[in-house]
Amino acid sequence: MKYKLNHIDIREAVSKLCLKFDGKYWQNCDRNNSYPEEFVQALTDAGYLSSLIPEEYGGLGLSLSVGASILEEIHKSGSNAAACHAQMYTMGTLLRHGSDEQKKEYLPKIANGSKRLQAFGVTEPTSGSDTTSLKCSAVLKDDIYYINGQKVWTSRAEYSDLMLLLVRTSPKEKSQKRTDGLSVFIVDLNSVPSDTVTIKPIRTMMNHATTEIFFDNMPVPAKNLIGEEGKGFKYILSGMNAERILIAAECIGDAKWFINKASNYSCERKIFDRPIGKNQGIQFPIARSYSQMRSAELMLNEAIRLFDDGDNPGEEANLAKLLCADAQWSAAEACIQTFGGFGFAEEYDIERKYREARLYQVAPISTNMILSYIAEHVLKMPRSY
Repeated sequence: MKYKLNHIDIREAVSKLCLKFDGKYWQNCDRNNSYPEEFVQALTDAGYLSSLIPEEYGGLGLSLSVGASILEEIHKSGSNAAACHAQMYTMGTLLRHGSDEQKKEYLPKIANGSKRLQAFGVTEPTSGSDTTSLKCSAVLKDDIYYINGQKVWTSRAEYSDLMLLLVRTSPKEKSQKRTDGLSVFIVDLNSVPSDTVTIKPIRTMMNHATTEIFFDNMPVPAKNLIGEEGKGFKYILSGMNAERILIAAECIGDAKWFINKASNYSCERKIFDRPIGKNQGIQFPIARSYSQMRSAELMLNEAIRLFDDGDNPGEEANLAKLLCADAQWSAAEACIQTFGGFGFAEEYDIERKYREARLYQVAPISTNMILSYIAEHVLKMPRSY
């Protein structure tokens, strides 16, 4: 595949769409803790959320570099893609490991927007980052799996028609490998009995539409099992590199937004009869943030290039997420410091974006988990956990 980086036409189109959703729109969503339905629908109608779905299933069949460009531009504009970005990478599990029948059933509906695949049920309260210790279980009886247990930090479940769900189908102690015994299902949330699933919103420091979910004998047809029973952990991992890359692109978009805001304000704001940007104490943090952003962007571009060329860039994807998230946070700090007290005022949008940016140090995948990956799998050091 010929690697292409800029996608100028798509970037300009996305930027133009985002102009319709200004700071006041996002402030209102944030204030009311409401889902940005109009924004998500506009992206769906424009086809951007189906950009990675093959044309044979009604998508655009474009490369990961296009998806990264779309998400970067959304964040660079001051918007936030968290309400819908999961659709770009969660459907990869279905695309790579689903049966022909499953792909024909769901992918065209995801592509045309009649079904949303935004929810991804993995994390549990007792296991946290230790995914292999999941306790949420599925038991097969007469071609129906009955699911019991709990998930937490399952974002967008209230606004998603479909959910990818990772559960245990055989006890951990009976599995040959610690990663065996987990299976992944595609669940139609609109078809399961309402008394078998309870979704409770979790109020957080940013408007992220996240939830905890309780399953009480929730029935899922056996035909909804993706791939082979007990191999779900491997299927989920196969999409993680794409997730890391796409999230890193969002971080770069945020960093550019913060840097642009800070540099412009430093030139406009005058104290003691001169622009505050004349002071090195203001200049240097912004310049350093820009340097970090550009360096991180190079790693992101390398990860995208390798992925689009058909490689499996685990090291580069993880490094891209790490470096881009750090660059994003550095830019956020420089920006709010440049604005001073005004950076905490809602109308400037800095405080909203600042809160949103902090998430990427923790999820998806925390900074420490990436460092552990680099230490163990790249530097061949002993496993630390």
